[in-house]
Amino acid sequence: MKSKTEQMYAQMSPWRLFFVVAAPGMVSMFAMSIYSILEGIFIGQILGEGAFAAVNIAIPLVMINFSLADLIGVGASAPISIALGKEDYKTANNVFSCAVILNFVASTLMGIIMFFAAVPLSRMMGADDQLLDTAVRYLRTFALCGPITTIFFAMDNYLRICGHVKTSMFINIGCNVGTLGFLTLFLLVFDMDVVGAALATCISMCTCAVICLVPFLRNKQLLKFTKPKFSFALFKQIAACGSPVFLNNIAGRVTSILMNISLMTIGIRLLGEGGGQTAVAVYAVLMYASDLCWPLLYGIADSLAPALGYNWGAKNYDRVKRIAKCAYIGTATIGLVSTALLFFLPGTIASWFVNAEETRLLEISTHAIRVFSFAYLFRWIAVTTQSYFSAIEKPLQATILSFANAFIFPVVLLGALWNLGLEGIWLNFVGVTSLSAILSFFLLGHFKKEIARRERETA
Repeated sequence: MKSKTEQMYAQMSPWRLFFVVAAPGMVSMFAMSIYSILEGIFIGQILGEGAFAAVNIAIPLVMINFSLADLIGVGASAPISIALGKEDYKTANNVFSCAVILNFVASTLMGIIMFFAAVPLSRMMGADDQLLDTAVRYLRTFALCGPITTIFFAMDNYLRICGHVKTSMFINIGCNVGTLGFLTLFLLVFDMDVVGAALATCISMCTCAVICLVPFLRNKQLLKFTKPKFSFALFKQIAACGSPVFLNNIAGRVTSILMNISLMTIGIRLLGEGGGQTAVAVYAVLMYASDLCWPLLYGIADSLAPALGYNWGAKNYDRVKRIAKCAYIGTATIGLVSTALLFFLPGTIASWFVNAEETRLLEISTHAIRVFSFAYLFRWIAVTTQSYFSAIEKPLQATILSFANAFIFPVVLLGALWNLGLEGIWLNFVGVTSLSAILSFFLLGHFKKEIARRERETA
């Protein structure tokens, strides 16, 4: 007999499902973005431009560690959802159990590497002698807590697969409220530096990781812990389904390294002494400004993935198309609103992260945000398409799109727009999202033929 969760994925009208599932996902991700924005405000206003630039140098390495959790968490989510659609509970539970163990082992090994190689890794990211010590201490704080913090990302996926979308939402909100509380305590009361900012995040994430585990440890959920049975086929399946998100994160971090190095070079050339630090700080402002909008896109696309995977496994292809249509309409709406917000309020947004006395940084950041705003006219297309392909176990299409979006297009445009200086960096984002949208349409057009064939076979 199907659970209420399975009945929801199989029978609820697509638009009702959208609001029941995607709305809490958007709230969860928006809560995370609010924290990220406020963290940027704290660091920029209290600790200054140097700390802001150092954190921007270290954060791609932190995200690489988190990307391992996404590789395993998202990589396991698709086969779990599809197995549930086939009512193959034994396979679903085994994939779930193995994924949790793999997550802990992988993040522990990655944490060890990050801690002991923090200095050369930070230098590789473009940190000079002035920024190195701050970047290293920020990175090592995350490395020590990595084995627990990364579990939070994976378990959140599994909660949503089990239908606990509101529980996931409240845990995410609680995590970010707790982080802000610790951030205020560590930076304003205890007068700590970037270590306090990193520690605030780690404590909250570790706490919420344990909370996420509790429902599964009670063994009363749709997914249950069983004795794990590892196999090469299982590793291959998880790696294939998780590789688009993983490669997107890794390639994105490599691109960030190239961007930081380019910004240091161009900034010194155009702005003189200290210009490299200023240029990197502007890039950090752009990333924090993006956190106003990006999580909402991802929240919609990621939240509907279990429903897409479930119906794909159940061979209900018409329902898959209708749910996907809701996802595209939702992300398109967010994309248009995001463009307007960033274009019309660039100065206000920049002033959140930049001290009023740092006039050069504020002026450049304002202009950069306005240029960057046009990226959201197209960004929703690739985000939704990649999530769609990942949810229905189409890793090749999702991987092609994610790698092109995160690495190939940015690197090609970095060279093509080099002579434009900093303007070329800001335009890079717009060009990447435009090219990714074109690639998405091409892949979707090819996939349309396959889903039509499957519908004929099941008719």
